This record gives sequence, structure tokens and C-alpha cells, in this order.
Amino acid sequence: MSSASMPYRRLGKAGLKVSALSLGGWTTFGGSVTDDDVTGRILRRAFDAGVNFFDIADIYAKGEAERRMGAVLRQLPRHELVISSKVFWPMSDDVNDRGLSRKHIVESVEKSLKRVGTDYLDLYFCHRFDEETPVEETARAMDDLVRQGKVLYWGTSEWTGAQLRDVHAVTSRRGWDGPVVEQPQYSLLARRKFEDDVRPAAVSLGMGLVVWSPLASGVLTGKYDDGIPAGTRLDRIEWLRESVLGEDKRERVRAFGEVAKELGTTRARLALAWALKQPGVSSVITGATSLEQLDENLAALDVVVDDATAARLNGLFP
Repeated sequence: MSSASMPYRRLGKAGLKVSALSLGGWTTFGGSVTDDDVTGRILRRAFDAGVNFFDIADIYAKGEAERRMGAVLRQLPRHELVISSKVFWPMSDDVNDRGLSRKHIVESVEKSLKRVGTDYLDLYFCHRFDEETPVEETARAMDDLVRQGKVLYWGTSEWTGAQLRDVHAVTSRRGWDGPVVEQPQYSLLARRKFEDDVRPAAVSLGMGLVVWSPLASGVLTGKYDDGIPAGTRLDRIEWLRESVLGEDKRERVRAFGEVAKELGTTRARLALAWALKQPGVSSVITGATSLEQLDENLAALDVVVDDATAARLNGLFP
């Protein structure tokens, strides 16, 4: 069931199309934030609204996000879904249960397929760049998975422009399937790396871009205007707190709230609408812990960011 209001965009030069807004499982599904009933209702509501891209990773809640989201996604028409997972982070204390070696990739995809409950993943991401494994080894392993039909397309996440160019040089020379999508962080509060480095490289290589943390982990919604509530994502994750929060950012986010108010919308909707408007972006990955939050995110599709508004936001978040 697809919504007429949900746009679908090609993943770079690939033929695959993904919903402009997608739903991810980072810090939401599989842990203590949502139970199985709420998870099911959120995923089904998203699907009914036209979301076809569901983004997961093995590291999210150490496999539980794959299991719980998979239990719901198995009840939906498989051919209408674009399901992703990722590989890189340690899944145990074993010395080889990490990174992008052939061993870890081959063993990890089997575990992910089993947890999700599917015969194939539409997208499989190398969740970070592995300095300890030759890029040829990683690329060949991913090409093998594509040829075996366990993965339809593969991608990268948080790789630099130089790393993207390097891996494409290898796959082009060898005649292997190269990565078709990169998944970087991108929001009004995290722009420089994406706009100066990642996007130019990805676009020149024909890769799609599916961006994560478009609300800067809730900072852009105003959730942290007056401090960090106990139990929130920024309270739990120190590296994230340090990267997206600071008094100068709080002041800009408050001013951002005034812009949203003038437009008759919310900060969350405006931040997502801005991300959706950016060149090269195939899909904006959102998160939700309630139906209300999901509906709020979906409402961003109705927000128009005109040139004047875009210029104001560029001034606030240079």
C-alpha cells in the first residue's frame, strides 16, 4: 500500500527507488525504548504511509533491532520493502567478530538474514571504513554476496570522499559490483563534511545518499533547549552529546524555532523538509518511538522550503 504523497527517489544511478522519508532502528527498536506492540504499530503505520525503506544494523541493540523489526516486516509484502542492514562494529569479544574482513562480512550477513527473517537484504552497508582490512578484500566479499543473491546492492556509511573514490577505482578495475549508496550524518547542525567532501564524491560516482540523524538526535526539535532530560538519547550517548550540543547551537536552535513558528510549522518538520530539499539526497532516515512522533515526521512532506526560507536557514546554520 503506497501513499500518493510519499515521493520515491532513485538511489543515485541505480534502478532501485526508496521512499524520500525512511524509518531506521537506531536507539529505538529492540532496546527498552519501545515494546513489540508499539514497534509493530509504528512500522505498519509507516508502511501504510508509503515508507518502503527500513534501515537496520546488526549492532543496533546487539541484534535485537533486526529481530524485532524483522518480526513485523515479515508480515508485509517482501517485494514492496527495501530492507537494509550493516556490518562493521564488534558483535562479541571474539577477535574476528568485527571489521570488514571477508570472514566477518560472510558470517555477519548470515546472522542478519536469520535475525530479520529474509532470504536477502536489499542494501548491505559497510558501517564504517576498516583501516585494518584491504579495501580489495572488503569489496570482493561484498561483490560475492551480490552474485550469490544474498545482497542486492551494497553501500557504505560514514566513509570519506577519498575512500569512496578508492573503492570505486578498485571495483571498476576488477569488474566487481561497487557500492551504490553512502549513508552519512547530515542535518542543519552537521553540514561541512557532507557538503564539502562526501556529497561531491558520491554524486560524481553515481551513488545515492541516505542521510541519518536529520534532527541532530532531537536537538533541532527544541528538546534540549533547557538542558538534557534524564534517559534521553543525549543523556545516554556521550560522543553524540559532545558532537551535536553546545550553547552556541542551542541559541541557533531557539532562533530556528522562531522561523518555524512564522511558517506555521514545527522545528522537526522544518528540519526534515530542509534535508529532503538538499541536492543528492535520496532518502532521509527518521526514527520514531511513538505513532505521534512518526506522524510528526511524515508531516514534513507537506512543508515547503522556498528560496527565502533556505537562505534564512543557511544564515542560521552556516
